[in-house]
Amino acid sequence: MRYGIFSDSHANLEALQNVLREFERHKVDRLVCIGDTVGYGAQPNECCNLVRTNARHTILGNHDAAVGGRMDYSYYYDAARQALDHHASQLSSENMQWLRGLPYNVSEGDTHFCHGSPVDLEQFEYIFTIDQAATCLPIWSRLGQVTFIGHSHLCKAYALGRERVYEVITKRFEIHPEFRYIISVGSVGQPRDHDPRASLTVYDDVERTFEFLRVEYDISAAAQKIFDDRRLSDSFGARLFAGV
Repeated sequence: MRYGIFSDSHANLEALQNVLREFERHKVDRLVCIGDTVGYGAQPNECCNLVRTNARHTILGNHDAAVGGRMDYSYYYDAARQALDHHASQLSSENMQWLRGLPYNVSEGDTHFCHGSPVDLEQFEYIFTIDQAATCLPIWSRLGQVTFIGHSHLCKAYALGRERVYEVITKRFEIHPEFRYIISVGSVGQPRDHDPRASLTVYDDVERTFEFLRVEYDISAAAQKIFDDRRLSDSFGARLFAGV
């Protein structure tokens, strides 16, 4: 099975459309979205519609949970909270019902998917450092061969031995059976690794290979829609140009 795995589209329709086209080019068999289809961007309904139509599985992200009324987000900073309120008022009843029914995790054999750390799914903890990945060592035996996560908007991969964690620094690598892997797949719609291109990944569970990919999209168009929506912070559009 060739999986196309993506996360954190954040209502950025231009980025999501190009990511889906790129998956077609790479001839993936199954699409999996690891959450946060809403939040920050200007087109939450359109992005929800695309993900619902194309992804075999969609995981609940923290922004999805907030918009769907499944978590308290009163502690979020003002601009993020206002965007979530705005999206909650915009979503169709079908898309709201869909968000409210999304699972915290999905497993297909030894391939696992969740939005944040697998240690406590409902807390949406980050993993983007070796120390954070090491918090998974106590549950090593319960991890899948590969666990795919999102949330940090960073492209990161870690190989977990039974007692030590190693960062994998190549864009394409093989999965070795003696390790458990935690792979953060980056962000489609709000990259934060100083590369403004949309992130996507491909995992082949037969060949046991994984690859980080990027694709260009019309950043100006996506940003302008945010600037034109006075209920969204201009910063959400400006940061698209720098990938931060």
